[in-house]
Amino acid sequence: MSLTKSSFASIPTCYATVSVGTTQQSLREKLEAIANAGFQGIELGFPDLLNWACKYHDREVDDHDWTSLSDAAKVVRKWCEKHNLKVVMLQPFSNFEGWPADSEERKDAFRRAKGWITIMKSLECDMLQVGSTDTPNINTSPDALASDLRELCDILAKHDYRLAYENWCWSTHAPDWKDVWALVQKVDRPNIGLCLDTFQTAGGEWADPTTKSGLIENVENKAVLEKRFQASLENLSKTIPAEKIYILQISDAYKPKKPLDPKPDKSGLRPRGRWSSCLRPVPFNGGYLPVVDVTKAVLRTGFRGWFSMEVFDGGPDGSSQEWDDMPGYTKKAMISHNDLLDKSAEE
Repeated sequence: MSLTKSSFASIPTCYATVSVGTTQQSLREKLEAIANAGFQGIELGFPDLLNWACKYHDREVDDHDWTSLSDAAKVVRKWCEKHNLKVVMLQPFSNFEGWPADSEERKDAFRRAKGWITIMKSLECDMLQVGSTDTPNINTSPDALASDLRELCDILAKHDYRLAYENWCWSTHAPDWKDVWALVQKVDRPNIGLCLDTFQTAGGEWADPTTKSGLIENVENKAVLEKRFQASLENLSKTIPAEKIYILQISDAYKPKKPLDPKPDKSGLRPRGRWSSCLRPVPFNGGYLPVVDVTKAVLRTGFRGWFSMEVFDGGPDGSSQEWDDMPGYTKKAMISHNDLLDKSAEE
């Protein structure tokens, strides 16, 4: 499909609440900053909702207290209505698929799913983001994983809700877009699609935070890496139907000042997961990933749906970001969004 600037005019803009400020800062002020920058929708981050629920009820709220969370979510919906913001997606629903049958972890995963659906009702939100799990020691059989996702799809379908499945590039079983697309096809339900992400794709298939160059180095040379990456993007463009892409998340990445330890940390988080948590700025603001190439590949499918800024910007060292100007940051993100569309056009 041709990438004309005029064809981008209908693309709606979204911003993740966890991508500005901290979870301790006012959710209401975050929404104001997002709306005033011109964004049309939000991804509501569960940590933001949980923090707001504690303030709303003036007590500690358990992350499984669905009634209290849902009551707080109704207020968030009213705030969004006031600012003409659509709650596009609730995120991030993690560590869901692959648990052993009859295990407590699997039972809790489905309890959480049903609880989050209750929250979605209060938000009038119809899409749940599920990240490909990074839990070790799960059943990584495609049949088992697809069975869990299919069961979740069927629960969501009762409410006319959709599942947006995202590849996390440090996942134990589905780090690449090809992996999640294969599972989506295997699930074979009309209400499951992809949450694609410029960071997850480029950060998994092109970059490596554990090397001095910041690139994957277990290839012959950089030219081979580039050829392989471009072939993957071309395959994405030709393989995935536009209607099976539910949302595209946008972010870049800083090259770590010092290569990250390739081993998991004490919590078990792999290096790409640690990189993802605090070194992801908006595009064209100090990052080095080929964000434009990934965006073009997604647009070539014909997708013109939600473009969502989901960044985790701790500054170039991961810990120097000051959040005293949230409106200024969201406005910078909107400038980045427009620059991305300009650079993706081929007129």
